[in-house]
Amino acid sequence: MSQEISRRHVLRLGGASLLLTAAQLAGAPELAAALVTVDLVIYGATSAGIVAAVQGRRMGRTVVVIEPGAHIGGLSTGGLGKTDTGIAASIGGIAAQFHRRIYAKYAGTAVTPTSPTRFLFEPHIAGAVFDDMIAEAGVPIYVGMPLSQVNRSGDRLTELVATNGQVFRGAMFIDATYEGDLMDRAAVTWTAGREPNTTYGETINGVELRDAHQFDFPISPYRTPGDPASGLLPGINPTLAPDGTGDSRIQAYNFRMCLTKAANRIRFPQPAGYDAADYELLWRYIQAGYSGPFFNTYIVGNGKTDSNNSGAFSTDHVGASDAYPTADLSTRESIVAEHRRYQQGLMWFLANDPRLPAAIRADTASWGLAADEFVDTGGWSPQLYVREARRMVSGYVMTEHDCRGSVKAVDSVGLASYLMDVHNCQRAVVDGVVKNEGDVQIKVPRPYPISYRSIVSVAGQCANLLVPVCLSASHIAYGSARMEPVFMILGQSAATAASLAIASGTSVQQVSYVALADRLRADRQFLQWPLSTPGEVIVDNASTSGVTRAGTWTRSSSSSGYFGPDYEHDGNAGKGVNRLRFRPSLPAAGTYSVYLRWTAHSNRASNVPVDIFHGNGMTTQTVDQRVSGGQWVSLGSYPFAAGTAGSVLIRTDATNGYVIADAARFVLA
Repeated sequence: MSQEISRRHVLRLGGASLLLTAAQLAGAPELAAALVTVDLVIYGATSAGIVAAVQGRRMGRTVVVIEPGAHIGGLSTGGLGKTDTGIAASIGGIAAQFHRRIYAKYAGTAVTPTSPTRFLFEPHIAGAVFDDMIAEAGVPIYVGMPLSQVNRSGDRLTELVATNGQVFRGAMFIDATYEGDLMDRAAVTWTAGREPNTTYGETINGVELRDAHQFDFPISPYRTPGDPASGLLPGINPTLAPDGTGDSRIQAYNFRMCLTKAANRIRFPQPAGYDAADYELLWRYIQAGYSGPFFNTYIVGNGKTDSNNSGAFSTDHVGASDAYPTADLSTRESIVAEHRRYQQGLMWFLANDPRLPAAIRADTASWGLAADEFVDTGGWSPQLYVREARRMVSGYVMTEHDCRGSVKAVDSVGLASYLMDVHNCQRAVVDGVVKNEGDVQIKVPRPYPISYRSIVSVAGQCANLLVPVCLSASHIAYGSARMEPVFMILGQSAATAASLAIASGTSVQQVSYVALADRLRADRQFLQWPLSTPGEVIVDNASTSGVTRAGTWTRSSSSSGYFGPDYEHDGNAGKGVNRLRFRPSLPAAGTYSVYLRWTAHSNRASNVPVDIFHGNGMTTQTVDQRVSGGQWVSLGSYPFAAGTAGSVLIRTDATNGYVIADAARFVLA
C-alpha cells in the first residue's frame, strides 16, 4: 500500500470514510461487494469530486467516490498551493469553508463561519483538510478504479464498471475528472482543442502569437544554428497558422513542484532517459543573455514553494499534451512519464550542466524537493497539471463574452473571476526564429456567473449526469474557469442539483432553477456579483409564489434565453382569456425599475399588452416578443409600496402570435 494512501487512514468504518484500493478489495471480499448501490456516484476524487461528495452527504444522500488513480484531491493536494483565486470574495460555499479550514490548520484554531480564509498552503495541509471533510461526511472513496464500461437505460446511466469488475450503481452521476472520461462514455457531446474565433464570435481563441512567456532574444530553431537545411530541433513546427485559427492543440501541462531550501531537501534527481539535447533551446537562450527566472518560487508556508512555469522555456512541456485528452490509460501513463522525465531533466540540467554559468547552477541547486511532501513518490507530485482536456458542448457554452461581461448567464451556479489564462500550445518558426504560441493572459473585469446549463448535457443525451470540471466552455473561456476554487464551487452546485433531481424525480435538465438557486444561496454559494443587489426581486414563471394564471399556459424550454428552468406560452390560443401575473414581494417602498423577459421567435406576438400596477395606478406597455429575446427589457420606472400590492400582468388580448411569460424583475432605484 502506498504511503499516500496510508497517510489517509485507509480504512475508517463506523460511519466515517472508506478508502479502498483495488488490491485491498481483492484481499477483503467482505468489503468488495460485487455491486455498490448509492444515490450519487462520483467519478474522480479531485477537489470537485470531494466537495460534491460532501455536499451530497449534507443533503442526506448516499454517495460513493471512484478514483481511477491513487491520488486524492487533484491539484489542490498536488502542489498547487498558491491558489488562483481571482476575486477571493467571490468564492463561497464549501470552497470558502475549505480555505477557512486551511487557515485554522495553520492557526491551530477552531473553524467558524467567520474564520479568515487562507489561499497559500502546503500540499499535506490541503490533504489533511480534505481528510477531515471526508471523514466528517462519511464518504467512501474507492481508489485505483479506472472506468471499464458504463451501462445505461435510455438516456440514463445506470452503473459504472471498474476495470477490476467492481460495479457502482446510482440514481445520479457526476464526472469530476480533469479528463471527462465518464462524460465521453456517456455519449455526451464534447470537444478538445481550440475553436476558431468565428465559432463563437470571439477575439482571442485559436492561434494567438503574443509576447507573454516569449523568447526575449532571437533563437535559431535549426539543429545547426542559422541553417534551415540542418532540420528543426525537436518539438518545433515549421509554420504557424494565422491568429484566430482553430486546431486540436492543447495548452501545456506541467507538475507543480513543492520546493524548499531546507537542509533535508531532496536533490533534483537525474531521470532515466535524460538527454541534455532536450534543453538545447534553453542553452541557446542562456547563451543569448537570458539569466532567469527558470521557475517560480512562491512561498506557501514553512519555507516551501508552489513552483510553476516561468518564462519562454520552463517547466511547461510545450507541445507534449495534445494526445492526452483522448488517449487510453496506457498512453496517458506514458505521457505523464514523459512530462515527469522532461521536468526532472530540466531541473537536473539547470543544477548540474557544466556549460551553464555557475550562478544559475548554484541558485537552482539551492532548492530541492520537500522531503515531507509526496513522500510516496520521492518528493515529486503524483498529479500532472492537466490544465485542459475534453470540454463538454451543451446548451450553453461559456465564452469570452461571459468572461468579459458582455453576456451574463441567468442561471448562475457559481462565480468565476480569474483572468483568461491559457499557457503556450506550441513552438513554431516565425521569420527564421523560434516563437512560443498560444499564451493568453487577459483579465476579466469582474466576477461572472457560470451557467447551470454549462454543467449538464443537452436534453436527451444524458438525463442524470453533471460535469463540473470539463464544463461546456470555449478554449479561451475555460482558461478562466479552470481554477480549483471554481471546480469546488461547481462540484457543490452539481451535487445540489443531483439531490434535487432525485427528490423531484426529474432529469438534471428539468431541475427547478428557482429551487436550485434557493438551496445554493442557503448554503452560502455566491451566484451574482456584486454579491447582493439591494432591492432586486425576480419573479420567475417557475416561482412557487408570486405567479397567478388564467386560462391555459404551456411550459417549454425549446427556445433559448429564458430565465430559470423554462418559460410558458399561451399556445397562440385563448386570446383575451389567457393571462399571467407576476406579483413581487418588495422589501421597501420606493421607485423600482421594472423589466420583463421572454424568448424571441418569429412566431411570437409583436403586440403583447403588459399592465404594470404600481403606486400611482396602472400603466400599459406594448412589447414586441419577436425581438429582444433572452434579455431584461425595461418597462420603465414606477413608485411601489412595500409588500405585494404591485404586479405585472401579461395579457393576450388580440395578440398576433404566441405570447411568452418568462420572468419579471424589479430593481429599487
